Amino acid sequence: MASQEIEALSQALARLPGLGPRSARRAVLYLMKKRENALRPLLSALQTVAEKLSTCSICGNVDTSDPCSICTDPRRDEKSLCVVEEVSDLWALDRSRLFPGRYHVLGGRLSALDGVRPEDLTIDQLVRRVSAGGIDEVVLAMNATLEGQTTAHYVAERLEGFPIRLSQLAHGLPVGGELDYLDEGTLAQALRARRPIA
Repeated sequence: MASQEIEALSQALARLPGLGPRSARRAVLYLMKKRENALRPLLSALQTVAEKLSTCSICGNVDTSDPCSICTDPRRDEKSLCVVEEVSDLWALDRSRLFPGRYHVLGGRLSALDGVRPEDLTIDQLVRRVSAGGIDEVVLAMNATLEGQTTAHYVAERLEGFPIRLSQLAHGLPVGGELDYLDEGTLAQALRARRPIA
């Protein structure tokens, strides 16, 4: 049996997404074996992030500076804005390096069952950003769930009076997907979004 401190570390790691108790114990054993090369640098990185972590006052991204590195990047297209539900969505899209603009994190999605209302999200801040001018396009990049699409519809209604191009991520067939494995909703969306062959 491990000491209380080591067991507490295992339990703390097990609460992280994607790690269960067994994976957490393996991680702890690895960190103890590689104390100098793995444990100490990890502790130092965690301490630094814990001290500097902040939420960007412009877009809602989580970074070690405010405004965040995306909002202060002069290479970003200031006229394009991509609206996402969560910071994890922003990071996933930005990793692809396909969107050259800036972002806005809503902090969730509308959900009557969970009691999440428009005022619980940063929709008003988004409207203020757009009303300030300088934005030509807003891309709604919500998840393809009922709540995500409800949120996208609500945001689109709030932004419809502004002189911007409003677009939404395409939904439908995944690359490499086989028709007989797809659900009816995905097939229906793919059929509705069909386009002519050039």
